Amino acid sequence: MLEWQGHIPTCTSCSTACPIGYIYRDLISHIWRMGRLLQLLILALILLICIYLLFVCQFNQCLLNVSPSNHLKYNHTGFTSHCSGITNRTFTPTNDSLISKEEWESLLTELQWSLPPVFLLSTDEATNPTKCSFSVVNPNSNHTVGGFIDVILIARDTKNRIKTYGGDFFQAKLFNSELKASTYGAVTDHFNGTYTARLALHWPGPAKVSIRLVHSSEAVQVLCRQREQDPDKVYFQGYFEEGGKQETAMCNAQRSPRLVGNNSQCCCEYREPVTGETWFCRRPSSLPCLALTYHSMGGYQAVLSKLETTLLKSSTNIIVPGDNSAIDVQQQDTEIRSQTKCRPGLHTSVPAGFYLLDHWTSLVCDSKYFPSAKLISGCLKDKQILMMGDSTLRQWFDYLEKTVPTLKRLNLHTSSKSGPFEAVDTQSNTRIIWRAHGIPIRTSKTPWADLHYIASEVEGLAGGAHSVVVFTIWAHFTTYPLAMYAHRLVIIRRAVASLLRRSPTTLVVIKSANTGYKDVYGSDWLSWQLDMALREIFRDLPVVLIDVWQMTSCHYSPDNIHPSSVVIQNEVDLFLSFVCPQ
Repeated sequence: MLEWQGHIPTCTSCSTACPIGYIYRDLISHIWRMGRLLQLLILALILLICIYLLFVCQFNQCLLNVSPSNHLKYNHTGFTSHCSGITNRTFTPTNDSLISKEEWESLLTELQWSLPPVFLLSTDEATNPTKCSFSVVNPNSNHTVGGFIDVILIARDTKNRIKTYGGDFFQAKLFNSELKASTYGAVTDHFNGTYTARLALHWPGPAKVSIRLVHSSEAVQVLCRQREQDPDKVYFQGYFEEGGKQETAMCNAQRSPRLVGNNSQCCCEYREPVTGETWFCRRPSSLPCLALTYHSMGGYQAVLSKLETTLLKSSTNIIVPGDNSAIDVQQQDTEIRSQTKCRPGLHTSVPAGFYLLDHWTSLVCDSKYFPSAKLISGCLKDKQILMMGDSTLRQWFDYLEKTVPTLKRLNLHTSSKSGPFEAVDTQSNTRIIWRAHGIPIRTSKTPWADLHYIASEVEGLAGGAHSVVVFTIWAHFTTYPLAMYAHRLVIIRRAVASLLRRSPTTLVVIKSANTGYKDVYGSDWLSWQLDMALREIFRDLPVVLIDVWQMTSCHYSPDNIHPSSVVIQNEVDLFLSFVCPQ
């Protein structure tokens, strides 16, 4: 829309005046002296140019439907985006007292990601992993254990043109298949189509580089917009029962347009008394809101264009061709492992460790192996362990139950997916509980009363030297705006900080996100963003972070949201190294 202010046509949707107004403001005053036909032609030309500038202005500021003050900016590193700041988010620094505006801005800075400067019209312009290439810098140099190699990666599109911007999501690793050895390498984006990776040399013998394009920058752009604009991609069912009557209704974590519908049936609002968190269901036609009895997954309903679908399905999680020659690594006298005692508050390095003969050696602390039931049982003696999270943490519970014969699960007659589960070992006086982290959670039909929030459970703990709290929370939040996830985390942080104040000897362990998701409902990029947010929000608390992101990213087992048994064993061994650091 154009408004005329004096002689200058101004784009009311933008923050600046259309430059063409300044160029022709003197000319306009003379137009009326010319013939009517010439007047109309010149005015039409000016109008077309202004419309074009208005389109460019709106496109650059409103891409992904995000406020320009919170989303898009140009700086010396290139075009970047926070993918946040839209109107339907449930948390902002102005209405949430648990996180300051400064902390929120710091989080956005940590998570900024380079996105394409335009929204492409053809997949030919997207990054094509088969056209990309990488090379090792000085592959024939003398390499020793403890050193590094550098890799240069060039991204190209389908027409073999070098990309002029960054934002591709690559994962890199160094590996040796025969030795079952591997380690994770961070990839640095130089925002001009080139990337570099530095990989640490941790074992003697041959080593090869592998780089995968998990998502092109154009696919990330789709994921980013979908995450912020459509929180109802996954919806849930609420089951209402009373007096022999039964009804079901759609439920979700936000009072969103798709949930509200025509507003005739919205909404039952459920507020958790301890944490203050809310949940919404459409109001049943005849039963009261208090009749909500069960919860379950509803379905998937993402709205994607044909181009967006193609971007997310093609060129995803594909190995990039490159220098396939083996690097010869020579042994050195110094052993590569950390001598630091495993304790809360340690910084997670990159790499955080490496596999050799399928055993993970931590570079964060002096990790141990627990190959027998006797060693595990001895470590867990007199421990009360509360695990809260998703199915990737339930894998820890299952592993301990199967590995330690004296650890027996009680039959609580609860959901096989959401629990809660409880196992006890009367010989070692050990008690382990696993329960789902609460809504939103994609699960089968489960009693509503069994779905407890993490913060609510933590607030009810006395804690102590025999108490261990373990949680993970990410996989069921990949479809929601970042702000909603941050809100959940700061509530948990408040509860954990309170627990550690009243009982500082309590061990609090956080399992990070792991790799394995590859679509619009949960991708590795979405998981990585949530994982970075979790690390940032808990970085000042004396807690333990088990970095399973690196452990899953570099392992040879098939890509799966539920890691293989070998990986799970190494994750649990690292966890037990903090429970029993001696």
